[in-house]
Amino acid sequence: MENPVSPASPVIVAIDGPSGTGKSSTSRAVAAELGLSYLDTGAQYRAITWWMLSNGVDVHDQVAVADWAAKPVIVSGTDPADPAITVDGVDAGGPIRTQEVTAAVSAVSAVPEVRARLVEYQRAVTAAATAGIVVEGRDIGTTVLPDATVKIFLTASAEARAARRSGELNGAQSVADTQAALIRRDAADSGRKTSPLAKAADAIEVDTTQLTLEQVIERVVALVREKRATR
Repeated sequence: MENPVSPASPVIVAIDGPSGTGKSSTSRAVAAELGLSYLDTGAQYRAITWWMLSNGVDVHDQVAVADWAAKPVIVSGTDPADPAITVDGVDAGGPIRTQEVTAAVSAVSAVPEVRARLVEYQRAVTAAATAGIVVEGRDIGTTVLPDATVKIFLTASAEARAARRSGELNGAQSVADTQAALIRRDAADSGRKTSPLAKAADAIEVDTTQLTLEQVIERVVALVREKRATR
């Protein structure tokens, strides 16, 4: 029998899913609505990828990436209104969102030493969030925080995800090219040996294809409040 959870225990919400499902917007809004901290783990993988690229490390050389994985100092802010991220004290919020980083992040994320280092950091940040936290990523419910209070897995059709992501890129890439890139990244993230993208067995799946962002947020907030009420 599992130990009872204390009503005073902080609420930990794990939100996983592939790109383009509304994961980041939903996670930030849910954290703000419920007065919780927020952690974007994907930004951390982008940050370490940006550092590798900026320092001439071959991101497709797993040995080289592993050797340098402990070098950059990555700090993530947990304010959902302003989730800043720095690398070696430099604001990396803009640089980590470039197409160059997007194209390389799956390769860097697949390196076990990178994942081990960041998972340790993610768990430390979560432990320090005494009021509770929403953590978003691809392996939160399965690997990083398997004992999370609530686990959500967001999904959507490839077409809907591509349309959303293309809009975020302001038309810099066609919907067709964006969809192809998303499918390639899904395959890479789902197929990696270490902490692949996967839905936890006890996660609640929310298909966002036909839902507005507001509807998704309402659904997730309701699920968290329901869980809180039964603790």
